[in-house]
Amino acid sequence: MVAQYTIFGRQVGSHILAMATLGVTFTGSYFAMRGKGQKAKEERSVPINASTKEEEDFILEFIRNANAEEEKAKAKSK
Repeated sequence: MVAQYTIFGRQVGSHILAMATLGVTFTGSYFAMRGKGQKAKEERSVPINASTKEEEDFILEFIRNANAEEEKAKAKSK
């Protein structure tokens, strides 16, 4: 026999409360640790230590082109 608790006027078994507690705990930790999604991934990058603005623009353009080519290759392989 399990212990019964009265919650909102209904009898609920202790095993149900235990399963609900574990479910909420693990679901909450999953969502807390999974990250912010694609946008946050793009914002994280290595700092660019360029000596001039032109050099920084060149590096950023090169990175954009490399990412575009990579996306094309992924789309083509699917």
